[in-house]
Amino acid sequence: MNISPDSIIYWQYGPIVINATIVFTWAVMAILVLISWLVTRKLTIEGDISRWQGLLETIVAIIREQVRQIMHHKSDQYLAFLGTLFLFISLSNLLAFVPGYHPPTGSIYTTSALAICVFFAVPYFGIVERGLVGYLRQYIKPVVFMLPFNIIGELSRTLAMAVRLFGNIMSGTMIVGILISLSPLFLPIVMQAFGLLIGQIQAYIFAVLAAVYIASATRERKKNESNDNQREV
Repeated sequence: MNISPDSIIYWQYGPIVINATIVFTWAVMAILVLISWLVTRKLTIEGDISRWQGLLETIVAIIREQVRQIMHHKSDQYLAFLGTLFLFISLSNLLAFVPGYHPPTGSIYTTSALAICVFFAVPYFGIVERGLVGYLRQYIKPVVFMLPFNIIGELSRTLAMAVRLFGNIMSGTMIVGILISLSPLFLPIVMQAFGLLIGQIQAYIFAVLAAVYIASATRERKKNESNDNQREV
């Protein structure tokens, strides 16, 4: 039984290796691009909208509302990044029912890459919202001696995001494989459905954590803006 898709090699030439992680990551990205193109090629704001456009608008509205509730302010500037994270992880896990498919999120390299994207997105949005000095100032709060601890905290939460997602997907795959070998009839089907549910929950948790980290990096300026608005009123 292959625990990680990294161990499934489809093609190799010297140091160049094409394994299941790469193949199915490309497949998920291709599916997302294709669906996006098919749904958005005939967008309209007049008359009756298509069923696919209605579904797309519903998904975007749900994600926007979830991000707004976490950040407590206008969230459109973060919607593309957080929505892409969620949809990629969600689809990667949802396709697990397809025979021969191996979720790329079952690879520590994929989950690490996603966590690294969040790691760089947090200071990017923080600097855009608060400025370079304003963002860096948070690392010396409440006292300057907290600088190394705050930096370690940034690194450790990135590692935690990668390991959490990888561990949950890997363990689910392992449990289903064991149950299939012990009882190849109905129990594995139930566990497979349960695994799909867990995969969607993990996609939601990953996106929520990313939103929380970004909100933490941008909250000071938003708080000041809110106070200014209250004074004006």
